[in-house]
Amino acid sequence: MKRSRLLERIEARLAAQDADLAATHPLATLLELLEAPAAPTSVHDPAVGLDVHVADSLSALEIPDLRRAGLIADLGAGAGLPGLVLAAALTDARVVMVESHNRKCAFIRDAAAAMELPNVEVACVRAEEWKDGAGACDVVTARALASLPVIYEYAAPLLREGGTVIAWKGEVAQDESANGAAAATLLGLEEDPPRAVRPFAGSERRTLVVARKIAPTPAAYPRRAGIATKRPLSVKNLR
Repeated sequence: MKRSRLLERIEARLAAQDADLAATHPLATLLELLEAPAAPTSVHDPAVGLDVHVADSLSALEIPDLRRAGLIADLGAGAGLPGLVLAAALTDARVVMVESHNRKCAFIRDAAAAMELPNVEVACVRAEEWKDGAGACDVVTARALASLPVIYEYAAPLLREGGTVIAWKGEVAQDESANGAAAATLLGLEEDPPRAVRPFAGSERRTLVVARKIAPTPAAYPRRAGIATKRPLSVKNLR
């Protein structure tokens, strides 16, 4: 795709979310970087990535808390999605990309530099071990990361009271929903009703799950690295 056409399509996606059009060129740069075979994504075509990477990431701008955030932590940042997209659109926010794999951390650092995003930082560490963020984040994001109980256990200790976790999900199964609700209650979170989104033509069953921190998280959480995924919180083990 010619860059001029790519820029036009990015502008349209930004306009659809009432986002700053100044993000157009940085986002084009990101899509071009993701074309490289070594980029840590399975989607390399910018025409496809415009939807599944950029438009999907921008869909969270429907959550007012995100637009107001001063500190955003993107957990399991991978190829920098949604964090780099949000950093381009929300230039007044500080965005910390939390990722434990060195190769992905290096890609995010290089991409942020190429996109000229001074508001991006990389914490190359597991989410459970990122102590600098404890109790400090306005918003924690997680896209294609884990089940809701795991996301909540990672996110809740990082949020200030009144902060928000936003999880990009497909259709959430009944068991995951019930276990997520139980984990949220334990961890001091209160869930909103799931929000269905249609970030691009043909997208189906896309959901943003939003929960707010309304009470302190017990000091025992998060548990040590790896335990949240091995023994996720559930209705059964919280009885």
